Amino acid sequence: MPCHPVPVFVYHSICADPPSWIAPFTVRPGDFADQLRLLTDAGLTVVPLRSLVSALRGGPPLPPRPAVLTFDDGFADFRSVVAPLLDARGLPATLYVVTDALGAARAGAFPPAAMLTWRDVAELDAAGVEIGGHTRTHPQLDVLPRHRARAEIEECKARLQDELGHDVDAFAYPHGYSSRPVRDLVREAGWTSATAVRHGFSSVADEPLRIARLMVRADTGPERFRSWALGAGAPVAPFPERPRTRAWRAYRRLRAGVGRPYPALPRPAAPS
Repeated sequence: MPCHPVPVFVYHSICADPPSWIAPFTVRPGDFADQLRLLTDAGLTVVPLRSLVSALRGGPPLPPRPAVLTFDDGFADFRSVVAPLLDARGLPATLYVVTDALGAARAGAFPPAAMLTWRDVAELDAAGVEIGGHTRTHPQLDVLPRHRARAEIEECKARLQDELGHDVDAFAYPHGYSSRPVRDLVREAGWTSATAVRHGFSSVADEPLRIARLMVRADTGPERFRSWALGAGAPVAPFPERPRTRAWRAYRRLRAGVGRPYPALPRPAAPS
């Protein structure tokens, strides 16, 4: 039986004038508002991520044409731009935050950018935004030594739960990178769901610890977005890991092994 596509969109910054390093992954506020309208016009129902996760685990069925909105990293524009647009439409969303980047762009997390504060995150949580974890410092988990990957995964969860005062169950892999050992660490840490990227649709047969997402970037035009909204233009999970993905991981591991890790993000500037 074919699996019906569930678009799980991943955004980063929603900003008109982003720092150059995040600009390729930034959507302008007007374009984002147009995309929200397009979802409504296409007849999709935006559901909380937890509803998809529950359906993956045999819980209540999803509505006929569901979609999910997720946001990675914790940029300050989520509160100033995204939250009001979502609130005006009554749309749920999941926000995955990098705990060591909140309040400042620290070395080891991100280059300079305006980030949410812990107070912002607590207020968004209280307002109904699902807060998830995105590690402490946003590393490429699948090339880290096991003990460092475990620390990134476990300490992120502990900090979020300490700050928010309740369990936090949703995790997102930085850069979308995972591997079977990384997913085992995520499971052992107590996360009950984890999103990757995979450039594909999720479905009710997807893997709860490797949920497929579609990345919306600066160059995602209206025709491509409309195609995704209509359930076309990308594979539907579950699907096997692509050979290209395995080769890319092997290349990054090789570089990490010789002390020249692949720079997935520009290196933060040294303090002056």
